[in-house]
Amino acid sequence: MTPMLDGWTPWPEEFVDRYRSIGHWRGVTLDNLLSDTARRQAPRTALVHGATRLTYGLLNRRVERTAAGFRLRGLRRGQRVVVRLPNVPEAVIALFALLRVGAVPVVCPVALGGRELAHVVRVSEAAGLVGTASHRSEVAEIAAEGPFLRRAFTYEPPGTESPYGGMSIDSSGCHFFPLGSVDAAPEPAPVHGAGEVAFLLVVPGPDGTPRLVPRTHDAYAYQVRASGAAVGLSAQDVHLAALPAESLLASGCPGILGTLLCGGTVVLADDPGPAACLPLVADEQVTVATLAPAGLEAWQASDPGPLKSLRLILTPSTGSDQTGRELDCETRQFLTLPEGVAALSGSGESTFHPLTSDDEFTVDRDGDLGELLVRGPSVTRGYYRAPDADAEAFTSDGRFRTGVLVRRGADGGLLVTGRAGA
Repeated sequence: MTPMLDGWTPWPEEFVDRYRSIGHWRGVTLDNLLSDTARRQAPRTALVHGATRLTYGLLNRRVERTAAGFRLRGLRRGQRVVVRLPNVPEAVIALFALLRVGAVPVVCPVALGGRELAHVVRVSEAAGLVGTASHRSEVAEIAAEGPFLRRAFTYEPPGTESPYGGMSIDSSGCHFFPLGSVDAAPEPAPVHGAGEVAFLLVVPGPDGTPRLVPRTHDAYAYQVRASGAAVGLSAQDVHLAALPAESLLASGCPGILGTLLCGGTVVLADDPGPAACLPLVADEQVTVATLAPAGLEAWQASDPGPLKSLRLILTPSTGSDQTGRELDCETRQFLTLPEGVAALSGSGESTFHPLTSDDEFTVDRDGDLGELLVRGPSVTRGYYRAPDADAEAFTSDGRFRTGVLVRRGADGGLLVTGRAGA
């Protein structure tokens, strides 16, 4: 199927044919992968957050009903919709529901500033926004600045929703709906292809201006599947996600979606600190945890003792070996960038290796040190509607200039030493 979204650079046909024939790209959309998992294991727990527990069957049902609710409220296939939510089940449900509509989620950090958010809305021509109720005034100001943003869906934590509910319209003509009210009887989903753009990720450019990274269904599914295989992720795993939802989506190593698409359980943590997370590890029998480096250090400093169920901690690259008290499990670093770059270290090591041999990592070398250049089945070929940024960040043969400085280790892996220009 021909990609329907304009303004992005698809892979050349020779690479499309190659990745499909090898089996890296399997032609199944992310929302259909979730549906397939739900059909196979409907009673299994998919998501846990506080007192909320969703089985795969219930998660898929809520995705179906929310997708129908989005359509009923005017969202259509191909429209861009900003998603700016914290680490809550509603973020996962909204993302998959938008994918099922055929809309293109634009996944933003909750902390993104108003000026940057306005730029994202303007460049993407976003027709809708899913965000927290606390940002409503900011959204109304952005809606008043242009003709695109006309529907906003506001999330409020359970127990804090307005008793009045219902839709409201501001002076700019933007319609505001409580996210909890977005519900309708399921209906057949529009057909869309796995080669189309699934979502756009927001990444800061060199001057702080956001750039939008297009990720296709095929490419992102490959990344989470390959990284999941590299760490032995299975349906029996319970994954504690202690990074913001947009960070895990950007990393995809294997992240929230990688865990759900293989049938595991995701436990969402509001606070990465040991006081909040360690009881979750014990209560939910967590086997894999993803932590920011600061979170890992806090766990190490807390001297938690044996973590009987936990077999693996994944943490973003720090460019150095892990320090601090060793925990009673394996620790591995991952190197990921929203553009689709993904690599993993060995246990307790700081050298990284590509996920598969088709992830082409080369070094633009100056002596023994150089910038990492990458292309492969998961790496985008350009930014969204940003030809000048493409010329700066991508080589003529489609390699992404990561800005990461590396040198080769004795084992052939890559040792991260810093950032170019830092």
